[in-house]
Amino acid sequence: MTPELKGFVLVAVVKTAAVFTFLMLLVAYSTLLERWIASWMQDRIGPNRAGPKGLFQPIADGLKNLLKEEVIPDGANKVFFVIAPAISLMAALIIPLTIPWAAPIPLEFDMTLPVLGRFVHHGATPATVTVLPIGFLWVLAISSVGVYGIALGGWASNNKYSLLGGLRATAQMVSYEVAMGLSVIPVLLLVGNVSFVEIVSVQQQGPFSWLALPLALSAFIFLVSGFAETNRVPFDMPEAESELVAGYHTEYSAMKFSAFMIGEFTGMVTISMMFVTLFLGGWDIPFTHWDEAGGMLQVVATAGVFFVKMLFFLFLFMWIRWTLPRFRYDQLMALGWKIFIPMGLAYILYIAVALWLVDGPLGAASTALRFGLLFLFNIPVLVLVFRVLDRGRLIRGVSVHLPASASRPARAV
Repeated sequence: MTPELKGFVLVAVVKTAAVFTFLMLLVAYSTLLERWIASWMQDRIGPNRAGPKGLFQPIADGLKNLLKEEVIPDGANKVFFVIAPAISLMAALIIPLTIPWAAPIPLEFDMTLPVLGRFVHHGATPATVTVLPIGFLWVLAISSVGVYGIALGGWASNNKYSLLGGLRATAQMVSYEVAMGLSVIPVLLLVGNVSFVEIVSVQQQGPFSWLALPLALSAFIFLVSGFAETNRVPFDMPEAESELVAGYHTEYSAMKFSAFMIGEFTGMVTISMMFVTLFLGGWDIPFTHWDEAGGMLQVVATAGVFFVKMLFFLFLFMWIRWTLPRFRYDQLMALGWKIFIPMGLAYILYIAVALWLVDGPLGAASTALRFGLLFLFNIPVLVLVFRVLDRGRLIRGVSVHLPASASRPARAV
C-alpha cells in the first residue's frame, strides 16, 4: 500500500469516527431537546433530575436500555426479530456519511508511524466521509432499505397489532418515497448534477442562489415527505399508540426498542441535513464568499452555520409534533397518491418548461437573474397550490363543506 493510499485511508477512518460520534451525541441529545420543547409548549416541567438541568438524562436512558432484560415473544421469528432493528438503524446511520457539513478541510501531512509506516496526504479533503457522484440517488436508495426493518419487525413479532403497524409503515413510507424522489428531480434539472458537493457549489454563486426560492414547491413537498418518511406527526400512523398499542415495535424492549428510536431520530437529523443541503445552500454562508477561502477558520464557521440551519429544522420537527393532530389513514394516503405525486409530476414538467424559457427566449445570463426569473415563475404555482390545499378542496375529508344555513346555529327567539 502506497503512503498516499495509507493517508487516504487514515483520513477516511478519522472522518468516519468523528461524524459517527457527533451523530450519536446529536441523536441522544435530540431526545432531551424534544422533552424540553414538549414541556415548554405544554407549560410543564421537563427532565431536571439526571444532572444539571437534566443534561445527563440521555445517558441515564442509554444505561437503562442497556441493563433492561431482552425479551423475545413466543412464536416470533427470532432471526428476523433480532436483525429488523439493526436494518433500520444501519440504514439511518449510513446516509449522513455522504452529506458535506462544512467547507473543504485544508490538510497536509507526511508522517511515519511505528509498524504502520509512512502516511502522506496533500490538498484539501471534503468535509464528508465520502463524496459519491450519485449523490441523493444513493440516499433515496438507502432510505428505502429502512422500510424492510420496520416491516420485518412488525411481521416477526407474532403480534397482529405489530403486523398492522408494519404494514401501515410500509405503505406510508413507499408512498412518500415516491413523492420525495419526484421533489428532487427539479434540483437535477436546475443544477445538472446529483452530487451533494456540486449542489452546494451551485448555491454559492450568488446572494440569492439557494434553491428554496426557485424550487419552492419542491422544497415544500420534500419537507412534508420527510415528516412522513420519519413517521413523525402528523404522519405517525405506524406508531399510533391510541390505535395500535405503539405499532410495529410493540414487542420490542431494551436496546432493540432503542435501536428503532435511534433510527427515527437519526432519520430526522438526516432529513434536516438533506433539506439544508438541497435547498438552503448547505454549509454556505450567505452574502459572502469569505467561506470559500479554504482555511480552518472557514471550516469551523461553515460547520457552525450548517449546524444552526439543521437545528432549526430539528426544532420544526418537534414543534409540529406537539402542535398538530395526526391525519386519518385515508387522508394520509390521499395526500401522498392523489396530491403530492400528481403535483410533483406536474411541477417537473412546469420547471422544465420554465428553464427552457429562462435559458432560451429570455436569455438569462447570470445565475442571480436565472434563479430570480424561476422564482417569479413559482409565485403563481405557490398561490394556486396553497390557496387550494389550505381550504381542503382537494383532499376530501380534511374539511367538511356545509351549507351556509347549516354552518350557523339558529338564533333563539
